[in-house]
Amino acid sequence: MRLVKFIIIMALFASMVYAVKNFVPIKHVRIQGSFEQISKDEIKARLEPWVKVSFFDANVQGIKEALSTLIWVDSVSVNRVWPDTLAIKINEKMPYVRWGENALISTRGLIITPEDITPFMNLPILLGPEGQEMKSLEIMKGVNTALVDQSMQIAEFSINDRWAWKIKLSTGLEILLGRSEQLKKLQRFIKTVDVLGQEQVNAMSVVDVRYPNGYAVSWKLDAQPIDWKTLPAAQTANK
Repeated sequence: MRLVKFIIIMALFASMVYAVKNFVPIKHVRIQGSFEQISKDEIKARLEPWVKVSFFDANVQGIKEALSTLIWVDSVSVNRVWPDTLAIKINEKMPYVRWGENALISTRGLIITPEDITPFMNLPILLGPEGQEMKSLEIMKGVNTALVDQSMQIAEFSINDRWAWKIKLSTGLEILLGRSEQLKKLQRFIKTVDVLGQEQVNAMSVVDVRYPNGYAVSWKLDAQPIDWKTLPAAQTANK
């Protein structure tokens, strides 16, 4: 008799679990994130097929993967919050540079291919070997750190297939760094900037620092001749 009662109780419990599982709808979807590029309509369109089920039947991994297919999504977390809520947190990719003509690279080195690149034309350009986006970005960040103290802004940074570096500043000045000891050579040029003065630096068209002990300069066509005696280093040497 006890066995029969036990079986009946278990059967009732199973029925209750089944009923709860199938009759607890998802009433709320809470989305957390700060969005500049992702629209609410995009998120809604991705979520709609996944939330027309009960709270317990919601496919958390499926929702995460569906949202991750959006171009601007960096990372997604999805959690059930009892009794009827899905909590979703979305981190948006932050564009750092343009990658070639039609793509962007995020701060974490992820490729972004927006439909329209026009809103991001103010970002510097990074050109590098295919498949080496992350490495190229890290090199560019290091170069930018070396330049920022001199208020020099990168407009374009390129690495060719032989790993030779070239910088183009927002002023139009090009700096050729070659394939070896690039940061050391760049620092050598930067140390001379204060001696030359900003006016002279602005008159430069190309600086070639690939030489072992110095660098060569090509001047802009309208550059005025330099009176080397007026430079601080020359004045110090004559005292």
